[in-house]
Amino acid sequence: MAGGGFSADSELSDIISKLWDMDDNKCHHGTDYELDLQGYVCSSRDTSKDFARDNLFAWVDDNVFERRTYKAFRNLLDNFELEVGEEEIVTREEREEIEEFLTAIMETEVMKEAHNFLVRKRKADEDVWKFKKQLKDIWFRLFARSYGGRKDSCSFEHVFVGEGRGEELIGLHNWIQFYLQEKAGNIDYHGYFRRETKKDDEEIRLLAVQFDWKDQKAKPMCSVFIGSSPEFEIAAYTICLLLDRDGKLDIQMGEYEVELTVHSHGKWRKLGTAYIAAARMEQHGKQYSRKKW
Repeated sequence: MAGGGFSADSELSDIISKLWDMDDNKCHHGTDYELDLQGYVCSSRDTSKDFARDNLFAWVDDNVFERRTYKAFRNLLDNFELEVGEEEIVTREEREEIEEFLTAIMETEVMKEAHNFLVRKRKADEDVWKFKKQLKDIWFRLFARSYGGRKDSCSFEHVFVGEGRGEELIGLHNWIQFYLQEKAGNIDYHGYFRRETKKDDEEIRLLAVQFDWKDQKAKPMCSVFIGSSPEFEIAAYTICLLLDRDGKLDIQMGEYEVELTVHSHGKWRKLGTAYIAAARMEQHGKQYSRKKW
């Protein structure tokens, strides 16, 4: 049951819960990965204190990246220029990697169900090839995020990879990218704000964390849903975008109460940002404001 002040979007809750329950490709704590939470972060306003000596991820099983969608997802992560304002150039190899990723996720039951749902809602063509093209346009067609007209961003880059803007890092709301960049020494994990989406949650699924990127860029607060498959997140955010659910949405996702945030970009069907956060950012009796990170 949802707690006081939580009013779930029933339509989205139903479809996203269904996708979550049917996703056999999700990862599980203790089997596929292990977390080392360490210390609480007291304030998102202060990024100078580090409450974690070690990495957030103690380990992730290498076999995870032998799964087709995870392997294809990983291959996409080094295809982008970090800094906003630097024009993106897509090579032939990168276009092939995009095609492989889209083909891989389209063959999963999660994406098949998402497609069927969007067809019923008249938001997608029933032709699989046309839907795949629609996904490619939403997630990988370049657009200008900065002033100057340079095509320097795309939805996939912001949501899953992360982008640099001056002294801050924006985007990067994916646990796989977090783990890989932490392992590479690019992320210095500072600690966490919240570790659960419901009381006494034994398997940690959602974290609000703080980190630095290469000691140059701060990420005061970042929401990351732990263990979710690439296809699940693509499906959930695509559905929200195409149903015009712009903004912050309370979702009952199976046993989890979450806030799913989607902000469209410009007049086209693009994502300015998208992430899953805790429905109520509470810790030790304090209430944290829910901000767009």
